[in-house]
Amino acid sequence: MSSAAKRYIRIVDAMNRQIGRVVMYGIFVMMAILLWSSISKTFFVPSLWTLEMAQFAMVAYYMLGGPYSIQLGSNVRMDLLYGEWSDHRKAQIDAMTVLFLIVYLIFLLWGGWESFQYSISYGGERSSSVWRPYLWPIKAIMLLGIFLMLLQAISEFFKDILRIRGHDIGEKI
Repeated sequence: MSSAAKRYIRIVDAMNRQIGRVVMYGIFVMMAILLWSSISKTFFVPSLWTLEMAQFAMVAYYMLGGPYSIQLGSNVRMDLLYGEWSDHRKAQIDAMTVLFLIVYLIFLLWGGWESFQYSISYGGERSSSVWRPYLWPIKAIMLLGIFLMLLQAISEFFKDILRIRGHDIGEKI
């Protein structure tokens, strides 16, 4: 199992690292959209699309950057007891808690898939705003983000199992 797990970790971590490094520049896309919104409201006719487009960009930024954030350990953790534990104990607790995350992400993926299918089968579900963009593209991005987060959570589970078994899990696997 350890060689297959290490190969899985290597592939998923590399993929999510690359996606995360690209998506982190999405903050500049959001800034540009909101800057244009401010400029157009001040000097021109206000744009109808800017607020919703900024929201869509934020969803893409958040959902596609989430797996990279998990990989970096940037998630919020209650450090009341955790900081004092040994690495072995941390791996044991992390292996248990990441199972809850995996189950949650499976249900989230299932619900997201149902929503995406509805959006497509409805004949092109649209937002109720004045701009009325199609919703299936952002739902597809959300599905991709949830799927990548699920893959990363499984990778973290494998890392924890390998740590529990005494393998040295460094930056490179």
